[in-house]
Amino acid sequence: MGELSAVAADLAPTGTLRAAINLGNPVLAHGTPAEPGGVTVDLAREVAARLAVPVEFACFDAARKSFEALTSGAADLAFLAVEPARAAEVAFTAPYVVIEGVYVVPRDSPFASPAEVDRPGVRIGVKEGSAYDLYLTRTLRHATVVRGEDGVTAFETHGLEVAAGIRRPMTGYAAAHPGTRVIPERFMEIRQAVATTPDRRPATIAFLRELVEELKAAGFVAEALSRADQPDAVVAPPATDD
Repeated sequence: MGELSAVAADLAPTGTLRAAINLGNPVLAHGTPAEPGGVTVDLAREVAARLAVPVEFACFDAARKSFEALTSGAADLAFLAVEPARAAEVAFTAPYVVIEGVYVVPRDSPFASPAEVDRPGVRIGVKEGSAYDLYLTRTLRHATVVRGEDGVTAFETHGLEVAAGIRRPMTGYAAAHPGTRVIPERFMEIRQAVATTPDRRPATIAFLRELVEELKAAGFVAEALSRADQPDAVVAPPATDD
């Protein structure tokens, strides 16, 4: 058996590469479960093409559901933000794209920077299980996270002081809601990577990591983001050895 055939047998044991796609993150994916598109769909198709296997998409509306599909064995590949809370159950490549997380606040809010938000009595709406939910849960010292189907939904429903989310949809939300504004400075960089489970063969994980680096360097990721009209997402820098 050749090396790529061995990788294919390991990564796609059913004979089809099952990729979990998060339609809840518009930077990563768009469309419908029947016809998804976006950079993650393009990456999954390329992985499958390199391994000469068909690809099947399992689409979800939240990152936590993609994570659960991967870790339960219902999916072979997922596209997740690199977070310590996931590292024990997931083998990540280096990031392929970096997305900014920002806050929305009422227009008359006193907050002008992310650092000012972390104070007692401040409640921040987040999408449950999202990268920024995990990050803020881990890093906030005084403010409280309020989880919901979406950060702005929790913000509206509970009359919160702050909503957290990805820059482009949050900017769109503020534009459609004149009583709110975006705090310009990001509170985090969301580093999106390709993920599989750590029980794969070392050669399989190495294949994914090397392929991601090749596709970043060749312009594949940049072109996929451009086709999806996602100018706010930045192709991640090359991986380092440390």
